[in-house]
Amino acid sequence: MSLIIHNLHARVKGGSDILHGVDLEIPKGEVHAIMGPNGSGKSTLSKVLCGHPDYEVTAGTAELDGQDLFAMSVDERSRAGLFLAFQYPVEVPGVSNANFLRAALQARLPKGEELDAVAFYKTLRTKMKELGMDTKFTARAVNEGFSGGEKKRNDVLQMMMLEPTYAILDETDSGLDVDALRIVSTGVNAMRAPYRSFLIITHYKRLLDYIRPDVVHVFHRGRVVKTAGVEMVDYIEQNGFDFLKHE
Repeated sequence: MSLIIHNLHARVKGGSDILHGVDLEIPKGEVHAIMGPNGSGKSTLSKVLCGHPDYEVTAGTAELDGQDLFAMSVDERSRAGLFLAFQYPVEVPGVSNANFLRAALQARLPKGEELDAVAFYKTLRTKMKELGMDTKFTARAVNEGFSGGEKKRNDVLQMMMLEPTYAILDETDSGLDVDALRIVSTGVNAMRAPYRSFLIITHYKRLLDYIRPDVVHVFHRGRVVKTAGVEMVDYIEQNGFDFLKHE
């Protein structure tokens, strides 16, 4: 089973297309990375796949394990196993991290089934320890007053608790110092499994030194122009994106 994107065109509502025919397949069990210069459409792809209301699909398809992704509501996409770690995580004032995660997990249970509170808090504290997060963060409002690095750790905590089958990380390395980057990467690597895939969007090699991808896609002008192995990461680090001038 895979996430399969075919000839995807999309735009901000009322604007011109940003994505110009994206073709991409991410089988379960694999880690794929997307690299590319600023403005190439990488973050737009993540938002379109997850159903951001400011974007609209103008052509093409996307299937999640054989289901029409674009026929699903945002909630249905999440229940089907899709997760997005934001480039700029949003704040949710008045809602504690613990209550946010409890509500999210409860929503995934069959009707009439209740979340085991004791097991939930035990798992939450274990995951927070793995990410080097103080348990006091359970009582704090989601991302409110958090530093950039704390927000990114919190995003990864949400991913670890929700256990998606397809996780999209949109520039998770942005704003992280070396120690935080290492901790966050350890959390992601611990989740690698034959039944789970990752799509990692980044500009830089440093994140991919910790989370080694199976496949690297180069994005340019709203589409994938090159697909290669992990060696592409080192090539871009040494040479930049000058080779895209010929694409």
